[in-house]
Amino acid sequence: MRVVQVRRTGAPDVMRVEEAAEPRPGPGEVLVAVERAGVLYGDVLLRSGAYPRPLPYVPGLEVGGRVVALGPRVDPALLGTRVVATTVGSAGGYAERAVARAADVYPVPAGLALDHAVAVFQAGAVAVGLLSAMRVAAGESVLVTAAAGRIGSLLVQLARAAGAEPVVGAAGGPAKTAAARELGAHAAVDYDRQDWPEQVRKATGGRGAAVVLDAVGGTIGAQALEAAADAGGRVGIYGFTSGTWTALDTMTLARRGLTVTGPLGITFAKPAAQQRADAEQALAAAAAGRLVPRIHAVRPLEEAAGAHAELAARHSVGALLLAP
Repeated sequence: MRVVQVRRTGAPDVMRVEEAAEPRPGPGEVLVAVERAGVLYGDVLLRSGAYPRPLPYVPGLEVGGRVVALGPRVDPALLGTRVVATTVGSAGGYAERAVARAADVYPVPAGLALDHAVAVFQAGAVAVGLLSAMRVAAGESVLVTAAAGRIGSLLVQLARAAGAEPVVGAAGGPAKTAAARELGAHAAVDYDRQDWPEQVRKATGGRGAAVVLDAVGGTIGAQALEAAADAGGRVGIYGFTSGTWTALDTMTLARRGLTVTGPLGITFAKPAAQQRADAEQALAAAAAGRLVPRIHAVRPLEEAAGAHAELAARHSVGALLLAP
């Protein structure tokens, strides 16, 4: 079978399409014929060497397709089922076949496109968890950075559905701010402009955002802190797609009365059953049309390097997928 292999870390072009033996599912595992594989920022970090792992390896945490083989102690009803799943060892998805634990497999609801199912089942679960961890309530203002991205675009929709108002989407450039508005943001600001925190304050009646969710870090993360409401603003930092984490000055936080939280850690610390329920909730919402993931592009395996470069450069609007 064809796989994308990483034999050394580095630039996107270290990835090569090679032939490999088809994996066999072990006890409690299934084999998925992969039709779509998600391209995640975490994949980019691993391939670059930011988080070392044993080499060689096949990237890919999220896949969608049909179950074509079962390991021992797996419900026979799963055979032939159209599913989305996370892969064993968080790897192996950029391939024609991938192994997943049966416990990490989710049947795709009838009528839901596989592209949308792959884009929403984990990103949507994370978005549900982030909003829960930040205790977002109806009537509160919410700022989402990277609002046109894979998770950010879902956060905008879920925050609005929860009754947050206004929901402000921050993104880079006219195309991404337009996408944030299309996704339901009451206002969208371009963080390529230096005055964007002031634009957030204007959109929130001068107070600033009651809740800030930032996945960018660096300068933009620091500016997102500026846009938070004094005397009670809650800031959730859950990523650093800029390449650096947001620098925190505790004296400033104390003076302004801000609370900074790591909502992703809270989300991932939830019991497995609750995390599964969040993913099922996201899939059900997508099937009902209440949650619409944006698909930036679907690329063949041979274009995995280009997909990584596009994601790292923050040129994508929504989810990037591979089609083995």
